[in-house]
Amino acid sequence: MLRLERTEINEASPTPLYRQLAEAIRTRIRLGDIKTGDALPSERELSDAARISRVTVRRAIETLLDEGLLSRKHGSGTYVAPRIEQQAGLLSGFSSDMGNRGLRPGSVWIERGAGNPTPEEAMTLGLGIDEFVLRFARVRTADGEPLAIERAVVPARFLESPDAVGTSLYAALEAQGHRPVRGLQRIQAGLATQEEARLLSVVPHAAVLRIERRSFLADGSPIEFTRSAYRGDRYDFVTEVREPRTPDTSR
Repeated sequence: MLRLERTEINEASPTPLYRQLAEAIRTRIRLGDIKTGDALPSERELSDAARISRVTVRRAIETLLDEGLLSRKHGSGTYVAPRIEQQAGLLSGFSSDMGNRGLRPGSVWIERGAGNPTPEEAMTLGLGIDEFVLRFARVRTADGEPLAIERAVVPARFLESPDAVGTSLYAALEAQGHRPVRGLQRIQAGLATQEEARLLSVVPHAAVLRIERRSFLADGSPIEFTRSAYRGDRYDFVTEVREPRTPDTSR
């Protein structure tokens, strides 16, 4: 449980009180005094402990929510938010990633349907412009919190219908005998648009990671073309790096 001392807030300081409180909470998180998943005291308790107004406390908490250090669960409270480390070299879906972390994966659907491919989709997936693709656009959530916006395109021949996809696209493909085994992925830094910020519950122009993925079957056939925007305040993509082999010049 977070315990604040009155001495951590200096009314004589030129730094606004809400910034002082936000920094005090940041420090406690950094030192491990409060850990990932811990609940913060209520606004009233923080207000009483620091002897500042609840409006000031609320502004400090909103600052840390915007930074991604805290997350809010409706009807439950405010918690120290975990950062999610994902191995960039592993071909896995969002649902399995969250399930392996003990989180409940979910989706808020934006679009689900079929149609002809765009020129870019046709080229990427090796399709004719008269063939059909299935499109899936959704906000991906973990324990109800929005973490990513995902827009996937799959050749229609690999799935019975758009409704075949429930929580996991990869699980639906595997059920039809079409599990991807290899992928190419590009990660770029970006800023959230107004619409992305609304869907991800972050402030406009917050940092996002834009990920473009193409995945393939064992025979080399392209099966998926996905563009996603992940919350930059919650995600770290980790890659193992190795020293390049030195050519053997002794021979």
